Amino acid sequence: MNRFPGMPFVTAFAATAVFATVFLASSCAHAGTVRVSAAASLTETVADLAAAYRAANPGDDVVPNFGASGALAKQVEEGAPVDILLSASTEWRDYLAARNLVARSAPLARNSLVFVGPPGTAAAGMKDLPRLSRIALGSPFSAPAGKYALEAMKAAGIEQAMMERSVLTKDVREALMYAERGEVDGAFVFKTDAAVARNARLLFEVPPSLHSEIVYPAVLTREGAKNPAAVRFFDFLSSGSAKAVLKKRGFTP
Repeated sequence: MNRFPGMPFVTAFAATAVFATVFLASSCAHAGTVRVSAAASLTETVADLAAAYRAANPGDDVVPNFGASGALAKQVEEGAPVDILLSASTEWRDYLAARNLVARSAPLARNSLVFVGPPGTAAAGMKDLPRLSRIALGSPFSAPAGKYALEAMKAAGIEQAMMERSVLTKDVREALMYAERGEVDGAFVFKTDAAVARNARLLFEVPPSLHSEIVYPAVLTREGAKNPAAVRFFDFLSSGSAKAVLKKRGFTP
């Protein structure tokens, strides 16, 4: 049946095709891919943030990459295709800013440093750690959780006692894995990491006064500023929906 009275069927078909093409073009104009490099401690959180973002921006896709904040920042410096960096430390935001690689940045969330261990580990505070045989922490040179842990051990006066007992890992989730498997007596991780542990249990929270403030910044790279989808996602991170996700996962927005 001709839906365009007075118009030949072929012409009507062509008109319908034109309308469809215009609709698809307008939809595709909004579509884009956001390349997000995020601290390993944000693994589950970024998945939730991406899902919430896609619900509001169905034409966009979010492609995550996880690792130690320092390693991810170095990748940006070396020219890796990264639109947004979500770091577990402001140190790596400042590192990129000093190299003129940051277009915009904003604080994303706060976290806490804790010590976890397999069932049977007896440790109720920093003073108990020298009694343990082995502990795990992320490498202080690239993993912020490891750097905060090193600061805390120095402040507690146990750094020297723990040097030969420490296993350095590539990121905080690998440190958690060692504790989960019982390969170490315990590990320094973020409180949000402890929340997803299956075998390791939270033994104590490290006093915030012993280490630098734990702030996660969101960084829109200079490359990302050229990507409209990346700008949309960056702005979304400060929305009420994003804050609800962060709070649900244990972060303080």
